[in-house]
Amino acid sequence: MPSPRVLILRAPGTNCDEETAFAFEQAGAIAERVHVNRLIENSALPDRYQILCIPGGFSYGDDIAAGRILATRLRQHLAGMVDAFVHGNGDRLVLGICNGMQVLMRLGVLTDGVAQSNGAAATLTWNNHGRFEDRWVHLVVDQTPCVFLKDVDRMYLPMAHAEGKFVAAHASVLEQLAQQGRLALRYAREGQGSVENEILPFPDNPNGADANVAGVCDASGRVFGLMPHPERHIDPTQHPHWTRRKEQPECGDGMAMFTNAVEWFG
Repeated sequence: MPSPRVLILRAPGTNCDEETAFAFEQAGAIAERVHVNRLIENSALPDRYQILCIPGGFSYGDDIAAGRILATRLRQHLAGMVDAFVHGNGDRLVLGICNGMQVLMRLGVLTDGVAQSNGAAATLTWNNHGRFEDRWVHLVVDQTPCVFLKDVDRMYLPMAHAEGKFVAAHASVLEQLAQQGRLALRYAREGQGSVENEILPFPDNPNGADANVAGVCDASGRVFGLMPHPERHIDPTQHPHWTRRKEQPECGDGMAMFTNAVEWFG
């Protein structure tokens, strides 16, 4: 099978596109960084890609709210592209990392199909302590159909955000998402091997997210958004304690996500 092509979406303020493209390329994909304005000018351009990735950063300076302006531009000018990747024929993948997850949440694709009387089923809001937080976090994977997390049990990744707290509108929303395996990635204590629903204290849960949620997927498992940065830990030397380890793994923890995405097309 030919290597899948990845559209790394850029916008003013995006700053993790090169690292994300490199991670996909290391996994065997062909990654191209494309500005949102170029896509708006050429509506046929997205047809050449099999994976859409919205990387981290501060698109449009996170004015109004994190990811909202880019989400609005996508909704107004590229709704057909988003629908083709998210729904389409079920033969494409979508990944949103940090600011990318914020964009996907604003678009509503990560909570699509969840029963909710009015308003958004869930959102991402300010961290509990009200400031930007930058640290490494332990993560565990729940039972999930998420393509990107296949055969992954736990990860240790860096996070860096101010508006990453996942909040559900009602407990019933969390129940629906959990039953469908869509609360795919959770913050955890060091050494913890299973999911906990009780909110962990800071810093294990760095933002106070409901049910310790760090990543959410759609019902199909093809669309995934997470707040930590897998592209920042694809090599063992990126681990903060790499010089103190007696044995080095072949890859950093985040590499499996990109490999899974590429192998899905095989």
